[in-house]
Amino acid sequence: MTRRRIIIVDDHPLFRAALRQTLSGGDATVTVEEAGDLAGLSAALEADRDCDLVLLDLNMPGVRGFSGLLLLRAQYPDIPVMIISAVEDSTVVRRAFELGAAGYLHKSAGPTEIRRAIETVLSGEVFVPDGTLLSSDDDHTALMRRLSTLTPQQVRVLMMLSDGLMNKQIAYELTISEATVKAHVSAILQKLDVDSRTQAVIAAARIEDGQFEALFSTSPKQP
Repeated sequence: MTRRRIIIVDDHPLFRAALRQTLSGGDATVTVEEAGDLAGLSAALEADRDCDLVLLDLNMPGVRGFSGLLLLRAQYPDIPVMIISAVEDSTVVRRAFELGAAGYLHKSAGPTEIRRAIETVLSGEVFVPDGTLLSSDDDHTALMRRLSTLTPQQVRVLMMLSDGLMNKQIAYELTISEATVKAHVSAILQKLDVDSRTQAVIAAARIEDGQFEALFSTSPKQP
């Protein structure tokens, strides 16, 4: 009998418990674990990387906008991540898929839809909520693809840049050299196709807020 391991990442214990009961009730092949934040998830995956699906809330302590999804997809690219969120905005849903989500499930979904979503993703397909129309590619899609090329450490550095940390502070927090931080910053600028730290910080702020359209109001690159 093949067992399937699912990890729920949400900071609300009652929601995790209810979702766990929905997923594991009556199915002996499913093992459901819980984590209250990304640190807990990382600890679980470092202990055992054999995981079939991560269910990730967008809004948790230590997670800003899509930063958690970006980090997970970069660090564990082989593990499918389904967003489960109270946010039902179609633009947010679309951006989640562009950043590599395997599915998007509204927290208002009932047990039947939840099970259907899980089975869809576990079978290797993508689950899109009923009634959600994903329009064709646009200019923001290119940005999402560039963001998806960031390494885990580059995602961390980008988030720290958005917090206003200088290279020396980032180096201390990540236990790396300032030269390594500078190399990461240069790579981030190149991958995001921007010229300065300031523009990268603006990009990070928009990522965190989900305000992707505002990113393109920044000053264009100079020739």
